[in-house]
Amino acid sequence: MQQLNCCVLVPTYNNAGTLKRVLDGILERTDAVIVINDGATDGTSDILKNYPAIEQIHLPENKGKGNALQVGFKAAISQGYDYAITIDSDGQHFPEDLSVFLDELQKEETPNVLYIGSRNMQQEDVPGKSSFGNKFSNFWFWFETGTKLQDTQCGYRLYPLHALKDLKFYTPKFEFEIEVIVRLAWDGTLVKNVPVRILYDETERVSHFRTVPDFARISVLNTWLVIVTIFYIKPRNFIRKIKKKGFKKFLLEDLLRSDDSPKIKALSIALGVFLGIAPFWGFQTILVFALATVFRLNKAITFAFSNISLPPLIPFIVYFSIKIGVWITGEEVSFSMEHMTENFGMLQNLKTYLIGSFALAILSALFFGIIGYLTILFFGKKKIIVDNG
Repeated sequence: MQQLNCCVLVPTYNNAGTLKRVLDGILERTDAVIVINDGATDGTSDILKNYPAIEQIHLPENKGKGNALQVGFKAAISQGYDYAITIDSDGQHFPEDLSVFLDELQKEETPNVLYIGSRNMQQEDVPGKSSFGNKFSNFWFWFETGTKLQDTQCGYRLYPLHALKDLKFYTPKFEFEIEVIVRLAWDGTLVKNVPVRILYDETERVSHFRTVPDFARISVLNTWLVIVTIFYIKPRNFIRKIKKKGFKKFLLEDLLRSDDSPKIKALSIALGVFLGIAPFWGFQTILVFALATVFRLNKAITFAFSNISLPPLIPFIVYFSIKIGVWITGEEVSFSMEHMTENFGMLQNLKTYLIGSFALAILSALFFGIIGYLTILFFGKKKIIVDNG
């Protein structure tokens, strides 16, 4: 603990029945402990009087686990700690597993890492609602960050404090533990699971998770995180990737040399072109990442080719959409290219445009998909020949 400059944070609220056992177990291993009494109304304060050597923060009223953790983080940062391990005071975690986090941290290549305890959710004493809630949370974390974890809800964690100090958080209760790992992952912190043991003793364990209101708060948070992911984080990461590599290198590595098969790449190109041309105004980005995820296509390629509808090309796309629509429907529309560029918003026949737009999107998707497939096959074979001398 001293070598890694790490402390232990114990947020507690009305867990007088297990708090002493938890603290005694921690103190056998370290005295770098900060307890945050989140306005407990049971015997918590009396128990803590027996531990004068432990730093204690007593909040006047209960404001939620998220708020208590943030108070603890600020205290740890002010004392110069680099890491903080959080452990719940309800007795479900084993203080002996502190070494699991420390051992992993010593082996880790980057200091910017957040470890989350991975519990065995299949053991008999784990409540069914806990297992379901964990799977639910795991899915949304993967969607929001691209990182797959086995457990995203365990409160037994190791946090890199340097990555937390400049972030502002908005959730004060249980949902904070979701917000913090997503926000850190967005900022480049590596988030990983480490195996920990779990004890669910219903005779002594007190849980303050309120199924309906807390699950509702978590659902609202995930909705907001998904929106931010689709409209900001995914495009931001994509643009950063291109800037970091350069457009030519990006095309070579991510388009031609990724592990995806030529078929997957070609279908990704086709989907991107289709969504870029089809009249899904305002929803193209969300559809790109949603459909690419559903069909297990390459999101980077799909997003890249969805930008076919760049502003300079929009008049031409609209022009050819109406031309094709006129040919399909037989309905004449009086317009010229000059009229389209000078008075873009005035379409005399919306139905004709929509039909033509979808037709153009399908034809363009087929064309670019086939050309992309043949190009990828050609360069792929060429690369194999080069690699084999």
